[in-house]
Amino acid sequence: MTQKGALVAELARVPTRRDETWHYSNLEAVASVWPVATEVIDVPAGTSIARVIVQDAATDTVAIRDYRVILREGATATFHVLNTGGSFGRVAIDVTCHSGSHFELGGAMLGTGEQTLEIVTTLNHIEPNATSNQVVRTVLGGRATGSYLGKVAVARHAQKTDASQSVKAMLLSRTATANAKPELEIYADDVKCAHGATVGELDANALFYLASRGIAPAQAKVMLLGAFIGSVFDGIDDPAERERVEAAAQAALERML
Repeated sequence: MTQKGALVAELARVPTRRDETWHYSNLEAVASVWPVATEVIDVPAGTSIARVIVQDAATDTVAIRDYRVILREGATATFHVLNTGGSFGRVAIDVTCHSGSHFELGGAMLGTGEQTLEIVTTLNHIEPNATSNQVVRTVLGGRATGSYLGKVAVARHAQKTDASQSVKAMLLSRTATANAKPELEIYADDVKCAHGATVGELDANALFYLASRGIAPAQAKVMLLGAFIGSVFDGIDDPAERERVEAAAQAALERML
């Protein structure tokens, strides 16, 4: 088989649970749209890009967005992701970091009903002095499932890598499920890599305080949840774009309650 033929065959292969990045996925839904196109973004040395991705497909559809990002020497990419749509909604980003580059992610997943939502990232630090920072917040109600799978792979000669992941989820019902799998694969010995993941519920004391100030329970929940996810969008430079994303997140939260 030729190299091109092998690539075509690989793209046609529907993922299975043997692939850890698809472990929590609705594979029947995936098969209905596979294969999917991958958008390749090659960021030239010393330049910066910013992407805002709002995945808000209709709740009866399957939405998979796949990105491959190559950061050349000293390049920077900032991604902000709001994942709220589809019966199955997935945003996957595979990043290759060359020397001195930086990748920044602020992501939020808001799901309810029977939705399955995913943000999946792979950070390949292949050269020295590159940095990455990922912040993901998830709110789930109904019987929704939300999964963040984030792998940071540091090559043997990628010294001085500095990579961090912060993952937090808020459950609004006992039947919702949050999966968090930050992963470090480090072969270099002079690096700074950290990750943290927590799952919790709304603070009853905070809700009581807002109720004592005359704020209706549903409005109080939206306010607290908005504060919980709001920081992930603070880095959007364009005020109009930030307002658009925050409004979409607010609308999604209101639908959940």
